[in-house]
Amino acid sequence: MRISHARLAPVVAAVTTLAAAVVVTPLMVGPAAAAQGCQVDYRPTVWPGGFTATVRVAPGDTALNGWTVGWTYPGDQRITGAWNAVVSQSGATVTARNAAWNGSVPAGGATEFGVQGTVGPAAPAPTGFTLNGVPCNGAPPGPTTAPPSPSGSPTTSPSPTTSPSPTVSPSPTPTTSPSPTGPPPAGCAGAVLCDGFENQTGSAPSGDWSVVHPDCAGTGASAVDTATAHSGSRSVRIDGGDGYCNHVFVRANRDLSAVGQVRYGRLWVRHTTALPADHVTFLAMTDATDGNRDLRMGGQNGALQWNRASDDATLPEQSPAGVALSVPLPTGRWSCVEFMVDGSTGQLRTWLDGAAVAGLTADGVPTHDVDGQWYGRTWRPRLTDLKIGWESYGGAADTLWFDDVALGATRIGC
Repeated sequence: MRISHARLAPVVAAVTTLAAAVVVTPLMVGPAAAAQGCQVDYRPTVWPGGFTATVRVAPGDTALNGWTVGWTYPGDQRITGAWNAVVSQSGATVTARNAAWNGSVPAGGATEFGVQGTVGPAAPAPTGFTLNGVPCNGAPPGPTTAPPSPSGSPTTSPSPTTSPSPTVSPSPTPTTSPSPTGPPPAGCAGAVLCDGFENQTGSAPSGDWSVVHPDCAGTGASAVDTATAHSGSRSVRIDGGDGYCNHVFVRANRDLSAVGQVRYGRLWVRHTTALPADHVTFLAMTDATDGNRDLRMGGQNGALQWNRASDDATLPEQSPAGVALSVPLPTGRWSCVEFMVDGSTGQLRTWLDGAAVAGLTADGVPTHDVDGQWYGRTWRPRLTDLKIGWESYGGAADTLWFDDVALGATRIGC
């Protein structure tokens, strides 16, 4: 029988992100005008002490060849990271410039980028959205703060030296999709596994994937979904039931031995219910050097965590300080989850939407409240498979979608 997760009291902790935005030199050479009908849609996910936000930019009836979006925070939000844009903040004013690969937006089209940060008690919605200096969202023309010169260097972004991530750049390469709703990056083609489920023809996963129920089968179910997808027209949907025995996973049938000792993974995931206080799992990989028990990724105490099935060790440790170094998995939108496991050194790293998560980093040196428990014994994993799905060890249920799943020997990116 699988070792159930130790019951821990829910931790009330402000969740902060220590990752820093990576500065990418934008493609834009000169400002392009924006139509008066432009729209900037700011969709935040807020928790005590932190937030993420997806920003959708639609220029209206004028195409863009380079863009700068600006807004003002009326509260105490401070941006600490970003993806798909170069973002800086001065006081309450935020400026976001296109990255090198997403500066062109057709008339009637749209692009998206995201930010994350910290927040105090006050988190009202931002105001004063502009696109290339033009007021958006129906705001009347008037005096606006001109965006910084595109030729200037965005040196106000947080220094990447504060990030615990490896020196490999977490930014997508210029060949990647121009927005999070596009196809997988071109680099995915070189991975050992690269699957957007577009070759699934039935209602249940088959072919390259098998439906499995660890330990016992219950109400958990999986299906090929044609109504919700990150890219293309298909994804895998998991209806995860609450309580033990409702476990359901979809396992890759492909031979993954060519990945080697250093394994990089990337998956896009969307779910409906916030991570609970109880322990849950949505990704599992069999570890041949750990009694064929699973290395599991999921959540506890409302934040993402790794869990080792053999001894129930967690990363980060489930203390207030440890949980505060992790982040929740946003609901109601697609999120890019990346990880790296180095079996030769016993190191592990994790990124959410391109930003390194400090609490989900095991760097080989035990750190109290972070990976001290993880290194309570020697850990040299040899992972042999990949499973996506749902396990609940308490009363938590969730509906999840997975798409654009990839595994390789080098980082694949979002």
